[in-house]
Amino acid sequence: MSVYDLVIVGGGIHGAGVAQAAAAAGHTVLVLEQSAIAAGTSGRSSKLIHGGLRYLESGQLRLVRESLYERATLLRLAPDLVHLRRFHIPIYRATRRRPWQLRVGLSAYSVLAGLDGAARFGTVPRDRWHDLDGLETRDLRKVFWYYDAQTDDQALTRAVMRSAAALGAHVTVPARFVRATLGAREVQVLHSGPAGDAECHARVLVNAAGPWAAAVARRIAPAVPVPEIDLVQGTHISCAGRLERGMYYVESPRDGRAVFVMPWREQVLIGTTEVRFRGDPAAVHPTEPEVSYLLGVVRHYFPRYRDLDASRLTGSFAGLRVLPAGPGHAFHRSRETLLVTDRPNHPRLLSIYGGKLTTYRAVAERIMTRIAGSLANGRPIARTDRLPLTAD
Repeated sequence: MSVYDLVIVGGGIHGAGVAQAAAAAGHTVLVLEQSAIAAGTSGRSSKLIHGGLRYLESGQLRLVRESLYERATLLRLAPDLVHLRRFHIPIYRATRRRPWQLRVGLSAYSVLAGLDGAARFGTVPRDRWHDLDGLETRDLRKVFWYYDAQTDDQALTRAVMRSAAALGAHVTVPARFVRATLGAREVQVLHSGPAGDAECHARVLVNAAGPWAAAVARRIAPAVPVPEIDLVQGTHISCAGRLERGMYYVESPRDGRAVFVMPWREQVLIGTTEVRFRGDPAAVHPTEPEVSYLLGVVRHYFPRYRDLDASRLTGSFAGLRVLPAGPGHAFHRSRETLLVTDRPNHPRLLSIYGGKLTTYRAVAERIMTRIAGSLANGRPIARTDRLPLTAD
């Protein structure tokens, strides 16, 4: 029977990040992925590596600071996959956030980013507004610009997993997690693949199954704590066209939510929504109201798309994010990653709930610290903040 230091359930960005961190620390690793690397949320994001400017409104300073540090790290480690982009924030007469508020927020963002070149921001002169990809200028008061980064989320996840494999991690796809039993010092894991059922043992089981994390936790005996969470659906749509001047960060005219309008693979990508989801995560798909909502945004801000309807879209996709359960709109919920263990000391199980694409590496490092007492001392062979990541 195979024995590993870590068995990881899930081949999304967090599963890949933990696999890379553990293998770099000299541990034996097995990753179980049920369909394909980055097949779930990690391949259906807004394609951004960003600090989370909007999280400043809810006071999540630690998350913003960490995200900006990780953005800088990924720009250095993955120059072929993560690219700095200029973002524009137009402020109209009816915009909820006033120019002074944006200036304060961008100033804080710049300070948290370390005041380097990527932390610069400013305003677009009025005589250059006509050059902003056809942006609506009626009732426009000011246009701020700043920098964040864009990536191919699937390619980045695959690159991290390839790095983990190069360090010795075993990656099994397809492999369905069946159940696990927690022993005094190890975990017995049963999984299923094309060749049938197989069993292995691990010192620690890491549940990185994304929107399936709660379902995975419920297949573990004895029963383990499962936090109250909500699955929140985010939909994106795409249409023909080009945006030459960068990305646009706008408010939905319907409810003031932040929406991005951005170039993506010679098209225009618009997203995202935030709608509570109930059901099988495998069945997530864009809904008619979400598509209508996003069409309303792009029509409002770009007059050339006033006649755009659902029949002329070039594509759409939906993914699920995991957020702490609670009343009210998802916008105001914490984006901090929840790390839940079966016991405070020497855990045999650690489950990941939530998280951001941008901070996967930092989360993986925190996880390695949390489970260090359950692992034998490995012989480190690399540091994840020095491992280059390359495109397919």
